Amino acid sequence: MSTEGSSKAIVAALAANLGIAVTKLVAWVLTGASSMLAESIHSVADSCNQGLLLLGSKRAKRAPTEDHPFGFGRERYIYAFIVSIVLFTVGGLFALYEAYHKYHDVLEGHPNDLLTSRWWWVPLVVLVAAMVMEGLSFRTAVRESNHTRGDASWPQFIRNARAPELPVVLLEDFAALLGLGLALFGVGLTLLTDNGYWDVVGTAGIGALLVLVAVVLAVETKSLLLGESAHDDHLDLIEAAIRAQQHVLDILSLRTVHVGPDHILVACKISVVPTDSARVITDTINAAELRIRADVPEATYIFIEPDIAR
Repeated sequence: MSTEGSSKAIVAALAANLGIAVTKLVAWVLTGASSMLAESIHSVADSCNQGLLLLGSKRAKRAPTEDHPFGFGRERYIYAFIVSIVLFTVGGLFALYEAYHKYHDVLEGHPNDLLTSRWWWVPLVVLVAAMVMEGLSFRTAVRESNHTRGDASWPQFIRNARAPELPVVLLEDFAALLGLGLALFGVGLTLLTDNGYWDVVGTAGIGALLVLVAVVLAVETKSLLLGESAHDDHLDLIEAAIRAQQHVLDILSLRTVHVGPDHILVACKISVVPTDSARVITDTINAAELRIRADVPEATYIFIEPDIAR
């Protein structure tokens, strides 16, 4: 997956969320609508998340060291996992708490600030403008993802992607659009019915949505942190590159693992005939490594062990 494409989608999402966060906060200050507060915190959390993704991408580019001989590629997974935690706590749980707090205010008969404010129209304008900005950010993420998605469905792409940034931005932007719809629903019905419970419903819906998205992100990034194998198409290319060498009789075992989104470790045990000389075996292994790297550039670390055919 192109790191440049991922960075472009992250920057677009960051710019959109910073602008949206400010306008939502202003709308909340003017009207007191809990949906607007939940959405503003959501946008602040998303902005922090995009900053974390950019930081993780930068730190992952550090050269390997003696203590970390396979490099720092997995830092991108770690920061993506932190994103899921931020989205769950700062975004989801805060929105649910705000819904609970607002529910008790309505239950106790406190006047709804949105209904008494002369700025009642501001949240509607802000939400519509925010949907336009989030839509543009989401379109950028979709366009960049299509460069590598191929024929996979969107759920398959999110589940099978080895680079975390684009799936994270896609889910965040999608959740943001749904959240804005829920906020517009809550604010709109509150104004139409003079009933503050609709604002509570919209806020609670935003919280539940963010918690769900955070859980999905946590599950997927946890799998990446544990170490996932190369894609099936890469495995086929690696196996074909090894079998193409004339002195290789068979592949006894083949293991791959992503040590970063763009780096694959390949460990293989091959069978050779007993009469092959050390020079022939060495040349065979070297030729196999060269072909694997040509067909699968992500195969950064390759270890091939010869064995005698039995």
